[in-house]
Amino acid sequence: MRLGAVATVLSLAASGVSAAPQPAPATPPIAAAAEHPYPGALNLVVDATDLTHAIFSVSETVPVAGPGPLTLLYPKWLPGNHGPTGPLDKLAGLTVSANGQSIAWVRDPVDVYAFHLDVPAGVTEVTLRFQFLSPVTPAEGRVMMTPAMLSLQWNTVVLYPAGYFSRDIPVDAQVVLPEGFTAATALEPVSRIGPQIRFRTVGLNTLVDSPLIAGRNFRRIDLAAQPRVSLDVVADKPEELNADAIEIDAHKALVIQAYRLFGSRHYDHYDFLLSLSDELGGIGLEHHQSSEDGTIPRYFLDWPKTPAERDLLAHEFTHSWNGKFRRPANLWTPNFNTPMRDSLLWVYEGQTQYWGYVLAARSGLMSRQEALDAIALTAAAFDDRPGRRWRDLADTTNDPIVVMRRSEPWPSWQRGEDYYSEGELIWLDADTLIRSLSGGKRSLDDFARGFFGIDDGAMVTRTYTFDDIVAALTAVQPYDWSHFLRQRLDGHGPGAPLDGLARGGYRLTFDAEKSPYLESVERIEKAQLLNFSLGAIVSAKDGTLTSVTWEGPAFKAGLVVGAQIVAVGGEAFTPELLEDAVKDAARNAAPITLLIKRDGRFRTVELPYHGGLRYPHLTPQGAGPRALDAILTARSK
Repeated sequence: MRLGAVATVLSLAASGVSAAPQPAPATPPIAAAAEHPYPGALNLVVDATDLTHAIFSVSETVPVAGPGPLTLLYPKWLPGNHGPTGPLDKLAGLTVSANGQSIAWVRDPVDVYAFHLDVPAGVTEVTLRFQFLSPVTPAEGRVMMTPAMLSLQWNTVVLYPAGYFSRDIPVDAQVVLPEGFTAATALEPVSRIGPQIRFRTVGLNTLVDSPLIAGRNFRRIDLAAQPRVSLDVVADKPEELNADAIEIDAHKALVIQAYRLFGSRHYDHYDFLLSLSDELGGIGLEHHQSSEDGTIPRYFLDWPKTPAERDLLAHEFTHSWNGKFRRPANLWTPNFNTPMRDSLLWVYEGQTQYWGYVLAARSGLMSRQEALDAIALTAAAFDDRPGRRWRDLADTTNDPIVVMRRSEPWPSWQRGEDYYSEGELIWLDADTLIRSLSGGKRSLDDFARGFFGIDDGAMVTRTYTFDDIVAALTAVQPYDWSHFLRQRLDGHGPGAPLDGLARGGYRLTFDAEKSPYLESVERIEKAQLLNFSLGAIVSAKDGTLTSVTWEGPAFKAGLVVGAQIVAVGGEAFTPELLEDAVKDAARNAAPITLLIKRDGRFRTVELPYHGGLRYPHLTPQGAGPRALDAILTARSK
């Protein structure tokens, strides 16, 4: 340091002023959402015809109250995603103009989802033009356009003014579809001119909650009337639309069983937006009057072999009651850029996960045995969750914000969105406890009807808190439900909450035989589920490890996700050869020998595992009727 610099530092220190860096001044705050009328309606036109490049081109007109500063927001916090997942990185080419003159914009330096501009005098509206560059490969995100179909989520193609509740901003939306495409959405068309569809004016909140699918191969299947419920299907190939009467009847029964459970509906029509594709990205996303349901191309054609896909529609349909009509108070926000808080996702998603399997079984989308096998797989996976030792279930509700569904190296230790499936086990526990305490007179069905089934026909969201859940459970069956829930949400085990299985008349067991349901999971995922034996899930295609259980046999042998099993006992990898090696090791003392490739390097690994193949099942225990069987049985009224 030069002498002059030293003198300056000493002088500043003597005067009480720090020479260390100081924070930059705070940026001006962005106007918070407030409830007051918006001056006009946004006009939004989306050109979805560029299938070659998977580009949605947008023209948007934004009315303004007068000259001065204007802040436009790109939706960030998305309902159903529970996190700040708005795909801002895909927005490009933004220009703003008015009266034929360009208007400069600047991005907020702190909140990058906000764009600031100054509206000149004499301007009553500004025009925006931009593109949404949807992913062209899965590595870039969910693929939303293919030559055969597209998925339009309105939050990806709209900017809106700050300072308003989203429900107070009217939007006139239009879409231009590729030639030969047929569209389905919960929005109501008011005009069609060739491939261009204009929809009835709705609030921005309703627009974002009403996605659209369209495709060359389209079929609408009516499931119910008054109110109308439709299964709107797009597929890669025309033959994949061929659902037979048994399959259609099961989907119709889903609607019936949901009505018998909740005793109400909170929509004036409902559309299952079902895409059958291995090119368009899969999805399961709830909306108030529709759901986005993306699954395998042969969903109908391979029906007997795909029970692992058949709870999807039941889960998303349940969300119309749990999540959309009734929503946790700290998850409801006035616009799409106000942060959400996820503490009650074990109700929003966990109980929906429970009803998804229950309604799938009651409707015939799954057989009772398939549902039992699905529950067994869940129970086994979460009973062996080492991450429970340091992280409770309640904290996993933060994962949509912390992780945003990015891949994790050690999910069994880090814990992911466990509130879904472990939440399912908690609600099974609660259901069987209510049945036991009431002598079979009451059940969680009564909670569902009393809590989610209120205000039949109403579509305005009703929020709830933890205390509301406790009060509603107490009204069904007096008990210390606060302690019951907190013990399971805040505890560290050991093991998952499996009391519901025992009260339901079953216990979790393991043997060397795969259930048909587990075989379905393996077939769909193209994987070997050896997580209950070797502590790993292996790609059936090439032997790559896609999951390694913390402190399991594979972990202790130094294996990690991404490592590839090239050979088993000196022979080239096949799934059958790996299973045979696990069987053989159960009969002798020799370790399982694997040749592993990782990062271009090869090494031999020996697994001293001798426990044989282990797959989960629910085994009946005790005599007499079983509560879990009753839970999964269709309701007649």
